[in-house]
Amino acid sequence: MSRWLLIAALTALLTPVAALGADRSALETQARNAYQKLIARVPAAKALSRDAVAVLVFPKITKAGLLVGGQYGDGVLFRDGKTAAYYNTSGASYGLQAGAQQYGYAMFFMNEKALQTLNQAEGFEVGVGPSIVVLDQGMAKSLTTTTANNDIYALVFAQTGLMAGVGLQGNKITRLSE
Repeated sequence: MSRWLLIAALTALLTPVAALGADRSALETQARNAYQKLIARVPAAKALSRDAVAVLVFPKITKAGLLVGGQYGDGVLFRDGKTAAYYNTSGASYGLQAGAQQYGYAMFFMNEKALQTLNQAEGFEVGVGPSIVVLDQGMAKSLTTTTANNDIYALVFAQTGLMAGVGLQGNKITRLSE
C-alpha cells in the first residue's frame, strides 16, 4: 500500500514538471518557426539577425481591452541559434481603446550591454534603459544595416484582430525560472 502511495505522490509531483517541459518545447517550436518566417519575409529582419548578439521571439501576444487593457505572451531567447532562456511579457494600459488582437514580436539585441539589461533586477521594462526602436513590417522595409544604430530593435509581425495600434512601451519582460 505504501509503495503505491509513494508512486502516486511522485507521479503527482513530477507531472507539472513534465507538462512544463512539453509547453516549453511547443513554445520553442512556435518561436523558432515564427522567427524563420520573419527573416525569410522581411529583409531588415534578416540583416538585423546577422548583427544581433541575441534575438528574443514572442510568437504570440494576446492583447485585449475596453478602456483598460492588458497583454501577455511567452517567448524564447535565441543566442547563436540555440535556446538560451524563456521569458514572458505582460503589460497594462488605459485610455481610449476597445478590441482584441494577437501579434508577435522579435527583439534584436545588437550589443552585449543591451542584452545584459534583460536580466537585471525585477525584469526588463520596455522604454526604460537601452534605446529601442519598434517597427512593424512596413516600416522595417526602410531599415538597413547602415541605418541600424540602436541597442534593440523590436519588429512586430503577424498582427490579427481588431484593435488600433501596437505599443510595447511599458511592457515588462521577465525571465521564467528554469
